[in-house]
Amino acid sequence: MPESDSIPLSQRLVFGALAGMGAATFCHPLDVIRVQMQTDGAQYKNTVDAATKIYGRAGLVEGLYAGVSAAYLRQWMYGSFRIGIYAYLLEQTQLQNVSQGRDKNDIPFSRKLAMGCCSGAVGSFIGTPSELALVRLSADGKLPPAERRNYANVIDCLVQITKSEGFTNLWRGATPTVIRATLLSATTLGVTSEIKGKLIKSGWFGPNGSNFYGLPMMFCSTLCSSFIANSVSNPFDVMKSRMQSMPIDAYGKPLYSSMGDCFTKSVKSEGVFVLWRGFTPAFVKLAPYTIISLTLVDKLTKAFTGKDAL
Repeated sequence: MPESDSIPLSQRLVFGALAGMGAATFCHPLDVIRVQMQTDGAQYKNTVDAATKIYGRAGLVEGLYAGVSAAYLRQWMYGSFRIGIYAYLLEQTQLQNVSQGRDKNDIPFSRKLAMGCCSGAVGSFIGTPSELALVRLSADGKLPPAERRNYANVIDCLVQITKSEGFTNLWRGATPTVIRATLLSATTLGVTSEIKGKLIKSGWFGPNGSNFYGLPMMFCSTLCSSFIANSVSNPFDVMKSRMQSMPIDAYGKPLYSSMGDCFTKSVKSEGVFVLWRGFTPAFVKLAPYTIISLTLVDKLTKAFTGKDAL
C-alpha cells in the first residue's frame, strides 16, 4: 500500500480484534484470577494460591478458562475499537504532518494520550455488556452451588441478565469501565507509541528498530506502558469488578448504589490498599496481553498493508 494511502478504519478494527483474540487465548486464566481476587480476595493468600484453588475447585475449562467466550466477544466489541480507532487516528495525524511538510512522527505525547483516551472511551462503552458477561462468567464458579447463575455461555449470560435485571443493566458498571478503559488506553497505546519512537531514534535496536523483526523494541515499549497503565487503572478495575459482580437482594436493591458508594464502602471496610488488590495478577495479565496484542496488530498491519500500526 502506498505510504500516502490511508488504511480503512474497518480493516484496522479487524486487525485489532484478531490481535486481541490471540492475546486473550493466552491471558484469560490470569483475568479469571484477577476478577476473583478483586471480588472476594479474602479467601486467597496470593496469586498462586488463587490459581491453585480455582483449578482445584472447577478445573481448567470451567475454572481458569471460565468465560473465555465472553473474552473473545469482548475483543470484537472493545479491543477492535480501542486499538483500531487509535491506529486510525495516529495514521491520520501522520498523513496530515506529511501534507504540511513536517516529519510524520512529529506528534506531541499529549496528543497521543488524547487519541488513546478517545479510542478507549468509545470501545469500552460499546464493549461494556461483554465486559459484564466476562466478569459474571469468571466469578460464577466461586459462588456456593445454590447461588450460582450457571450460565451456559456468553449469549446465555447476556440473555439472563436482560430478562432478570433489564436491558439497561447490561451497562452496569459502565462509568468505572469507561474511566478505566480511557486511562488504560491512553497509557498503553500513547506510551507505547511514544517509547517506540524514542527507541527508534536511539538506534539501540538497529535501523528503524528493525533488529529481530522489531520484536525486542516492541517488547520494551509495551512492557513499560503496561506497568504505568496498571498502576493508574487498577483502582477503577477493582470498582468495576465489584459493581459488575455485586449481589442483588430480594427487593432488587444492589449492594452498591454508585461507583462512589462502592469506593467509600470498600475503602472504609478494607482500607485504601484494597484499590490495588489484584495488582500482581492484573499486571501479570496486562503485560503479556499488551505485549502480544500490540505486537500482533503491528505485525498483522505490516504484513497486509506494509505499514506500522503504532
